[in-house]
Amino acid sequence: MEQEEHGLGARERSILALERRPFAGPGAKERAIREELGLSPVRYYQLLNALLDDERALAQDPVTVNRLRRIRESRRTER
Repeated sequence: MEQEEHGLGARERSILALERRPFAGPGAKERAIREELGLSPVRYYQLLNALLDDERALAQDPVTVNRLRRIRESRRTER
């Protein structure tokens, strides 16, 4: 996997970019995950979850990472 010296690799940056986009309609995001990233949605969400705990991701895109961390935390407390 392509990795910059102290930053995120291309795949990680692509995941964050996809999370910044709005999606219209059911299935649109899953379709984009498969077509643009070549990942299954399950694998995508595994990678995204790990990325949310990566300080490099926070440095790269603090607004997106913090928003997703808040969503993840609220879902955990609902369970």
